[in-house]
Amino acid sequence: MQQLTETPAVRWIIAHPRFSAWVVLAAGMVALLVYEARNVGLLPTQWIALIVATVLVAGACIWIISWEDKDNPEDVAQADAAIGETQDLNDLLNTAAGQRAEQLKKT
Repeated sequence: MQQLTETPAVRWIIAHPRFSAWVVLAAGMVALLVYEARNVGLLPTQWIALIVATVLVAGACIWIISWEDKDNPEDVAQADAAIGETQDLNDLLNTAAGQRAEQLKKT
């Protein structure tokens, strides 16, 4: 697995996840377009226009999906608070367990 991540193509994909997703989605969408419209009788300029529009739509899709990547500061604060509460509970449970273990040793 380490050798795979060292290849230039994989390093580029890891460094540019949105752009690589755009390329893959656009390639799939264009392939589907060409397959489905192969017998329609489109002119070359119509093909170019359709392919350009398809690539732009794929870019818009990836852009919209990337909106979910941006964390809302309120959500981050709530998550941090929840982590702090969980750590406090863990400390309390560990203390109680230690005390109970000492009580059992005494008896």
